[in-house]
Amino acid sequence: MQGRSKLKHLCVLLIPLIAACTTPDRAREFEVGPRLQSEQVGSFDNCSVGCPSGGSPVTLIRQAYTLNNNGSTKFANWVSYKITKASPASGRPRNWRTDPDIPAGETLDPVDYNGANVALKIDRGHQANLASMGGVPDWQTLNYLSNITPQKSELNQGPWARLEDQERNLSKDPTIDQVYVATGPLYEKFIGTLPGTNKTHTIPSGYWKIIFVGTSPENGLYASFVMNQNTPRSASFCAFQVTVAEIEERSGLTFWQGLPQPVQDALKSKQGQLHSRLGCK
Repeated sequence: MQGRSKLKHLCVLLIPLIAACTTPDRAREFEVGPRLQSEQVGSFDNCSVGCPSGGSPVTLIRQAYTLNNNGSTKFANWVSYKITKASPASGRPRNWRTDPDIPAGETLDPVDYNGANVALKIDRGHQANLASMGGVPDWQTLNYLSNITPQKSELNQGPWARLEDQERNLSKDPTIDQVYVATGPLYEKFIGTLPGTNKTHTIPSGYWKIIFVGTSPENGLYASFVMNQNTPRSASFCAFQVTVAEIEERSGLTFWQGLPQPVQDALKSKQGQLHSRLGCK
């Protein structure tokens, strides 16, 4: 009886030790990326010739998009996605959610946008847009706030929306199998702060977007744009074409690293030839 009592006491002492050894290390999990994403890292290619580099260590790889999060600004440094003939879908609801795979305090919650539309005339703007990617199985992740930024309504519903329409139209072309898009924010001047939150954050002053078709921009079919938050609703996105080199300089990111350096240099220094297929003259 006494030996059995000692064994019971020993088991009680061992339980916390076993628990400590088997409890997941939350910080380490996010250091290498969420478990689901690391298992699927080879499954979804949303970048083709290399995802942007120069952001944070927190990159999430999902079927709908690949996203690099910025815990300081509370918005993604960049989001890359691949539009195919099967990925678009219309009528998907906008059910805003906190991203469960980003540590608390490094992204926003739905309540943080309360009052923002009235105070700042902004929308919850998708970076990987819902219409182009709503047909993928994990389309609900498009409404995670990690994929959302506070975007001025005039821009979001005007030239930015028309550019998204055109990139989606490219995927309908029978000669095009996939359209690769990378997009993200710029922080070049103060825009304001969300009135519904006390969390530290930085609203973007503008946005960039790079589009290419096929498997590589090397054939010249690419286009790149920068639009400021105050771009009027009536503006033509065609007027905001820039080089990829300019986006690199203004964003601090590097693109297309999977291509040989001489090829990168040649492509990034000039505007591509995709603009005419986006409706630009």
